[in-house]
Amino acid sequence: MQHCRQCGHEEPELSRFCTRCGTCLRVDEGRPRPVEAEHRESEELNLSVLYAMAGILILALIVPPWETPPGQPPVFLGFHFVLSPPPAGTEPGVISRLLLTIELVTIAVAGLYFSWLFRKR
Repeated sequence: MQHCRQCGHEEPELSRFCTRCGTCLRVDEGRPRPVEAEHRESEELNLSVLYAMAGILILALIVPPWETPPGQPPVFLGFHFVLSPPPAGTEPGVISRLLLTIELVTIAVAGLYFSWLFRKR
């Protein structure tokens, strides 16, 4: 029988962890021990990429993608609609929520990926 170093509970020799507190009972000599958190090499995400991502997300919310109204054939109006709005008397376009969601998620995922890819090591 072996005793837990943490709580003193008695465990059989085959046990790897204490059933009472969960402490590892034996350290494998063949495997290297995990490196302590303070000894790990620090890696920081690239903040300039994250700031650019936040700016692009805000711009995407200010200038969302537009589509034609529900009664008309579906056409993506895009940013052209914002720069040259339809003439007076015609129905204005509507914000495409699906395209806006896809756009925001794509920008966020790409920003996080690039900030990780260009992280400071």
